Amino acid sequence: MKFLSLAVTALLAFGLTPSPGAALGADDLIYGYECQRGVCRKLELTEKNFAKAISLPVCRLFCGSNIGTLWPKPTGAVQLEPVMRQVDISSIAFQVSGTDNKDKLWKKVEKRWMDQLNAKIPNRRSLTKGGYRFTINIHTAETELPTRLELETDESYVLNIDSNAAGQVNANITAASFYGARHGLETLNQLIVFDDIRREVQVTANASISDAPVFKWRGVVLDTSRNYYSVKSIKRTIDAMAMVKLNTFHWHITDSHSFPLEVANRPELSKLGAYTPSKVYTHQAVQDVVEYAQVRGIRVLPEFDSPAHVGEGWQHKNMTACFNAQPWAQYCVEPPCGQLDPSNSDMYNVLQDIFGDMWKLHNPDVFHMGGDEVSVACWNSSETIRNWMTARGWGLTEADFMRLWGHYQTEALKRLDIVAGGAKVPIILWTSRLTDEPYIDEYLDPQRYIIQIWTKGDDRVIQKILKRGFRIIVSNYDALYFDCGGAGWVDGGNNWCSPYIGWQKVYDNNISQIGGDYPNHVLGAEAAIWSEQIDEHTLDNRFWPRASALAERLWSNPVEGWKQAEARMLLHRERLVENGIGAEALQPQWCLQNENECPVDAYTS
Repeated sequence: MKFLSLAVTALLAFGLTPSPGAALGADDLIYGYECQRGVCRKLELTEKNFAKAISLPVCRLFCGSNIGTLWPKPTGAVQLEPVMRQVDISSIAFQVSGTDNKDKLWKKVEKRWMDQLNAKIPNRRSLTKGGYRFTINIHTAETELPTRLELETDESYVLNIDSNAAGQVNANITAASFYGARHGLETLNQLIVFDDIRREVQVTANASISDAPVFKWRGVVLDTSRNYYSVKSIKRTIDAMAMVKLNTFHWHITDSHSFPLEVANRPELSKLGAYTPSKVYTHQAVQDVVEYAQVRGIRVLPEFDSPAHVGEGWQHKNMTACFNAQPWAQYCVEPPCGQLDPSNSDMYNVLQDIFGDMWKLHNPDVFHMGGDEVSVACWNSSETIRNWMTARGWGLTEADFMRLWGHYQTEALKRLDIVAGGAKVPIILWTSRLTDEPYIDEYLDPQRYIIQIWTKGDDRVIQKILKRGFRIIVSNYDALYFDCGGAGWVDGGNNWCSPYIGWQKVYDNNISQIGGDYPNHVLGAEAAIWSEQIDEHTLDNRFWPRASALAERLWSNPVEGWKQAEARMLLHRERLVENGIGAEALQPQWCLQNENECPVDAYTS
């Protein structure tokens, strides 16, 4: 078709200049797009309409929204001038002020950014040569690079892009911290597209964005005990988290099913507890994950879940109760059962060694001590524990076993404080019987403990916890448990928290409303994958893009619902796949290319 030769001429509607001389082949596009009444409309290219036709990525940047294709949406002012500049990718340069530009952390950030850019280009050999020189200037207030992300770290940034007649595009990112600057780079990358009509890498010519997260805690939980995940798959999860500015990878690394973590002074734990010798997270592997995450602006939060959810690896120590007891349903919620024995003083020495390795490897600003699903029946089945309690004049009622739990928590915390060198870091515990009245007042200090909520979002206990001054992290299972919706594995039917939770419910799960009268006590939220029926081969499509919906909720806390975000979500899902993430498909691709023609509300509103 003769008119296809025009594919290398000006796309005048968006200020693009001619790019002559590009050869066309059998893979040339037949379709382009045109912005009509705020919606990108697909059209067959002809000589008559070609001057107005643009590629889908360019159209979606400017058509109908002041936030273009950005995910998560910024919280501050956004100005995007609808003009694109071709980028000479061989001329891209980074300039970092306030620190050594050759620092290895910034070099890794730069490499990752370039890898993301290159992922946009389907065929480098067909790329149109030439374009503007592109310089990325990064300014932070830090005189030294941070050793870790902390609760009070300022993650805000300001991004400005300008271009001039001399063929230069400058992107300037200003931030208080490394983490804010990194987020600014993530946004900048989303303002760069591959124009598949002109075969150019293009960037918005002029832009201004100010941005900062609403919630400081934005994460996911991954259980690597029920099924093992390779370091490669964990890194892939962290890559996707970075793309949407999530900042906490909560690593539920051990459980009763397996103990895959190397502990230097207790090698028997992983030797007896790992599924195979190759399914162990060595110190080197953990350090690799932690460093990989920092480059991407993410803390790795280790969790040693206790005193319940303990079993494999603890054989021969006589430090547990009801391990693998049968019938299991009498002692725990799923097999194998197992809980630590708080009456065994030597057990706390083992805890100290586990905590010590975790502290050394993670240097955490917050520590997770688990506290999930403790069973009174399990402890009560142990003659050793019963005798220890009665020798102290205790009874064997629930209140007495909560006293036993309080004793464990006090002694375990002492050991953590020792390995932390006296640093009183905040401690996270899951909601449980211990966080209920009256035990929460007897055993937990709101100045020290953060409570992670896993009950339903409308559970009245949440307000009781908040009014006592506790800060919370929300993981309500009715919206943020991503393993829900599978078949039952210990009985027939579906698993306990079915049905499957769609991204729409995740997006509309209003964290502020869950905080009720105490919204300032809500640090943020985490989506969880418990791995009874998930492993690294199904990991990506369970997390993504649903975790992206959570990311926008936590970063922007939008007043609009999921319907207003759907078109951007479809494009964002394509970006995840482009970067090697096996994100779940949400709709036929036809819906992506024919904006607003699939939602029913488009015709009924």
